[in-house]
Amino acid sequence: MLEGILPDNIYRIITTKVGFSRINEIRIRADKPILLCCLGQKFFLADFGLCKEISRAIFATKSMIEEIVFRASECSIYSVNEQIKKGYIVTTEGIRIGLAGNVVEEASQLKTMTAFSSINIRIPHEIKNCSLKAYSSIVKDDGVLNTLIISPPGAGKTTFLRDFVWQLSEHNLSYNVLVLDERGELNIGKSLGYYSDIICFSSKKIGFENGIRSLAPNIIVTDELGEWEDMEAVRYASNSGVKIIASAHSDTIESFVKKQAFKEILEEKIFKRYVLLSMRDGPGTIDGIFDENFSRLMRW
Repeated sequence: MLEGILPDNIYRIITTKVGFSRINEIRIRADKPILLCCLGQKFFLADFGLCKEISRAIFATKSMIEEIVFRASECSIYSVNEQIKKGYIVTTEGIRIGLAGNVVEEASQLKTMTAFSSINIRIPHEIKNCSLKAYSSIVKDDGVLNTLIISPPGAGKTTFLRDFVWQLSEHNLSYNVLVLDERGELNIGKSLGYYSDIICFSSKKIGFENGIRSLAPNIIVTDELGEWEDMEAVRYASNSGVKIIASAHSDTIESFVKKQAFKEILEEKIFKRYVLLSMRDGPGTIDGIFDENFSRLMRW
């Protein structure tokens, strides 16, 4: 994982002294210490592993960041420019590398990003059975309920979705599941069971329309709804009789219901279940399950 992308010395320290299984994020900022988020806690990276003392931390350089971006693009920045315009690069292993730097605009449109100054490497994990506490609230005798997974960034939405698709397969529910993996993060390893079709790097609008037309799914699973266009795709799928399991960013139910993009979807009560995740006990902690009226069904 990340071999050939991270500098050799950084890769060696992480693999021998830390272990990728413990890491959620690696933040590398020019002229600042390398920071690792491990199971919800933040540490600096030192020659001997993790530390809390900034004086012992390894500091990144601008050239280190530029080299990582170059390697992640497989030596062709141009080939991944459409991803860069969205603020990230996704590696072949499904690892998303978020980018900061100078934005280049042309006619009010983002053209590219240059002079990369920091990166955020998000390490995907398979956590088997993390969705089981919510499973019986989503899957009923008469089918699967439209469900939205809500959490702040990094709190386990994608991991939950990945495991939920796996659970459908493990329970031998042979629904045709279309996984719309817009950012290339859902499909890692063999995490999506035996009954899923996968469309990668497509917008919600195109992915939903083409997927329903060509693959006849019973369920569509997708990550990070947020744009008005996404809501139209959800409405289109729902009106086509397709069930939707998706996610959205927010830290509380109260803040989520204020999001203008979701206003009509909420009024139409398209989603019948809302699962709220947090970092309270680490990524993937289920804080509550709510019905379409936001009445709490379960709490932990």
